Amino acid sequence: MLDLLVKNAKVVRPGREPELLDVGVKDGVFVRVETSIPAEEAAAVADGSGRLLFPGAVDVHQHWGIYNPLDADTVTESRACAQGGVTTGITYLRTGAYYLNRSGPYSEVIPVALDAAAGRAFVDYSFHVAPILRSHVDEIPSLISDFGIPSFKIFMFYGKHGLHGRSSAQDQFLMLPEGESYDYAHFEFVMRAIQRAREEGRFADIADDISLSLHCETAEIMAAYTRIVEEEGRLTGLEAYHASRPPHSEGLAVTIASYLAHETGLSKINLLHLSSRKAVEAALLMAKTFPHIDFRREVTIGHLLADIDTAAAGIGGKVNPPLRPREDVEALWSQLHAGNIDWVASDHACCRDETKFGSPREDVFLAKSGFGGTEYLLPGLITEGTRRGLSLGRVAELISWNPAQRFGLHTKGTVDLGYDADFCLIDPDTNWVVRAVESESSQEYTPFEGFEMTAKVTDTFLSGEAVFTGGKITGKPRGRFLRRPSHREEPAH
Repeated sequence: MLDLLVKNAKVVRPGREPELLDVGVKDGVFVRVETSIPAEEAAAVADGSGRLLFPGAVDVHQHWGIYNPLDADTVTESRACAQGGVTTGITYLRTGAYYLNRSGPYSEVIPVALDAAAGRAFVDYSFHVAPILRSHVDEIPSLISDFGIPSFKIFMFYGKHGLHGRSSAQDQFLMLPEGESYDYAHFEFVMRAIQRAREEGRFADIADDISLSLHCETAEIMAAYTRIVEEEGRLTGLEAYHASRPPHSEGLAVTIASYLAHETGLSKINLLHLSSRKAVEAALLMAKTFPHIDFRREVTIGHLLADIDTAAAGIGGKVNPPLRPREDVEALWSQLHAGNIDWVASDHACCRDETKFGSPREDVFLAKSGFGGTEYLLPGLITEGTRRGLSLGRVAELISWNPAQRFGLHTKGTVDLGYDADFCLIDPDTNWVVRAVESESSQEYTPFEGFEMTAKVTDTFLSGEAVFTGGKITGKPRGRFLRRPSHREEPAH
């Protein structure tokens, strides 16, 4: 007997057009995907009613615990994931201010994070880790072997420019011991250590799942332009923040990161949240210059949907890299259509009103950077993508398959035999308006307030069990911490 049978759904799989199929689940995995499975062969039957059945979204860029305690964020922000059809989230973790507000070895930090999240998530989750201290470089192999964390991150501007703008206390922000710095030399040594791990015999079978992601902005450029923008005083709000972190800062950082990857022999590089025409052009130029490097390029749903003029909630749309003018948004869509973007993520960082805004409230340079949005990732990409001729199969690649495969989640990302039965049902013919008050996130505002959507998640299933149905979260938290890479087993016949 099947545990669950979903009948009459338009199944969307990566790179394929929707097919009217029935889907059978047993022991948390897909075991049958075919036409006309008899209802009496299942313990429970759900009627798809012609809705789209999408593989659960794999949102590989989140920041649980950055502004709120990790245990609290794990609950509320995983609920927001389920509400939006996201069934797996990978969240970034580092030492220093915010997150766990502590320094020290990751052998001590990771268990604290695991304990804070355990038993609280409504979706499956994992971590990316940023090596901040010199000693963290030596911990890279143990992070892979002991914790199943094969993905790492560098924040290129952190050593010399503040998270929210100007800063003269970056050593204190990162909790660096005396004599250490977070700079290009450190980035080089991180890259060399990751490549050494990829070449280790014990990791030979998983080398392709070990990669480095980079937030590409150049501190010196941003510091200079921030000073210019503030001294001139002509610009305000999101326009001022965009001007203070200009697109060529992204392009220059992409170039530096790419050459360092070439120098160190590190061939698995992910360029995160590219926000501008110049950033993507630099990324494509580097891919042509260094064809031996396997570059992947990410954009966020925020940079695809909103711009400096349309983002609601005023400076609530402050994020790094900044939201850009409309011409950059259009450039990102052009590159996405051309196949030059590998996945779309949310960069979800729940920042509640009392934390987000400074005094005066209108000063963008006093506001915190980042906002939530995982609940709008899949509906937003379907809504805007289909308007622009993006196929649903391509959406499934960008949201589910590509990120899952890049980050070692080989049991996720599609609706096929042997894969985890993570999926959502979507009504593609409904009209609704984004209202922050209706979100499961604890963030009280959203830059997408008032945006009109034409696709809505009605149900979300994790391992074949409903976690969101009828517009409400259902059941208790069942999300698991995922040791990566994970590998699927062929279903028994």
